[in-house]
Amino acid sequence: MNDSEESLISHLEALRGALLRCVIATAALFPVGYLIAPRVINALTLWCFPDGATLHYFAPMEVFFVQLRLALIIALVLAYPWNIAQIWRFLLPALYKEERRAIARAALFSSLLFACGAAFCAGLVLPAVIRFAGSFATQELEASLGVANFAGLAGRLTLAFGLMFQTPVLALLAVRLGVISAESLGRKRPYVMTAILIAAGILTPPDVISQLTMAVPAWLLFELGLLLARRLERVRERGSAFAAERS
Repeated sequence: MNDSEESLISHLEALRGALLRCVIATAALFPVGYLIAPRVINALTLWCFPDGATLHYFAPMEVFFVQLRLALIIALVLAYPWNIAQIWRFLLPALYKEERRAIARAALFSSLLFACGAAFCAGLVLPAVIRFAGSFATQELEASLGVANFAGLAGRLTLAFGLMFQTPVLALLAVRLGVISAESLGRKRPYVMTAILIAAGILTPPDVISQLTMAVPAWLLFELGLLLARRLERVRERGSAFAAERS
């Protein structure tokens, strides 16, 4: 067995270990998600329908399977800080001590942004989507919302907004690790905007409100990440110049 084969096997073993730790953490939190899933559904229903509404189910085991799927989403959200740290450790194993600290800070920042994205979705976006959908109701056309559709929509949107809010972290890490300069990243703004619009179109329901409520914050967060990346580059340049002067 040559060195390249041994390196490939070691990488696959590291990947298996990282994925296994992510699965174990998610599975450990799954019972917690299942216990709070009914409360989450009730809270979202009261928030999105302040005037009162009744969700319906159309199969004997539908509510049970809805709670299982929602429990998985809740477990993924709760395990996100741990899982993202495991993924970064696998992707970037050969790092200096300072770079590892940068990755740790990025993981913490990423977790906070994920929580902000999920809260933004549950607090503002989901009620707006429900109101938009309810605007089509007439005397001849009455809405009957199923619990599976409502919980599925809430779960997909929450995960989508949590992931989309990672834009500043990706921009900062790309510049911090030397993958791209802040100036080059700024020049690629049109391509980034196109990617954001495509992602918003894929991750959200096919209505303009959902897509804009995802695309606009993602663009603003990209600009924030670009601003922080430029500041980071200036700090590094001043540090390099100071070190050169002392030497």
